[in-house]
Amino acid sequence: MDRRIFLGAGAALALSAGAAFAQDSKTFYWISHGSPADPVWTYFLEGAEQWAADTGHTVNTSFHSGDVPSHQEAMRAAIAAGADGICSSNPDPGSLVGVVAEARSAGIPTLNFNTPDPSADWNAYVGGDLVSVGRSWAQYLVDNGHVESGDFVWMPVEVPGATYGVQEEEGIASVFEPMGITWEVTDATLDQAEIITRMTDYMTANRDRIDAMIGLGDLVTGSVVRVWNQAGVAPGEIPVVGWGNSLDTTQGVMDGYVNAAMWQDPQATSYMCLSAALMETSSIPVGFNIITGALYEAEHAPLYHGIMGGN
Repeated sequence: MDRRIFLGAGAALALSAGAAFAQDSKTFYWISHGSPADPVWTYFLEGAEQWAADTGHTVNTSFHSGDVPSHQEAMRAAIAAGADGICSSNPDPGSLVGVVAEARSAGIPTLNFNTPDPSADWNAYVGGDLVSVGRSWAQYLVDNGHVESGDFVWMPVEVPGATYGVQEEEGIASVFEPMGITWEVTDATLDQAEIITRMTDYMTANRDRIDAMIGLGDLVTGSVVRVWNQAGVAPGEIPVVGWGNSLDTTQGVMDGYVNAAMWQDPQATSYMCLSAALMETSSIPVGFNIITGALYEAEHAPLYHGIMGGN
């Protein structure tokens, strides 16, 4: 039976309250497929580091920038080191099935966060339901009259084929396909300067046919203000939704460039994943997934802007 619990940041603290009193120091591994240059991963990392500071346990962290063999090797290194628990994102669908099975066979609690892959035998998942996230973006554009049958939606993504974009597009397609709305996913890379160049070039070449944009990653959605300014597009001229875990995007929402953005609870996601892994080491099985995320508009953008240190 698939049981899920929906928690916010406050509940995350309650979930891990007992962890602060742990007597024996344990070692956990926090492994990310993301890039350390991606602003959102700064916040995920902060959550892991805060958890280590609050509990006194050791958390070894690493980034792998979408490199699947490197990510797999990091997990095997954790297994070989006798990790007490592993929290890992997922770089590509199916890419970690074997190594997760190895960790579970070694008796190591292994939890998935940020990018779900139910094909692997994780103890639990902590993070957004990416198919539902994509569906919510598409439905927002439809419900608010921004797109209709026959329209075209541009969807830039940093890493084409990566788990997050694939699952988000699946949710988007469930709304757009029945309505006859078409779209194109374009490659933006993980380099911020290159993203702005590629997005500006695409916008300049395709401006007349773009009815809306969905940013499938934080770097692309966070680049909208600079791209729009370079391409001569006015705030609000093209409806935009997407990820909202960066100061660039919260500011873009407040300034009218982005209509609505998804907050992923990045710090809380890492904090809860490690807390759940610690529970497992005390023979308290998680038994449920923890789903995070909230779609916000201009009214609530200042809240998330403040959480990320904005003024």
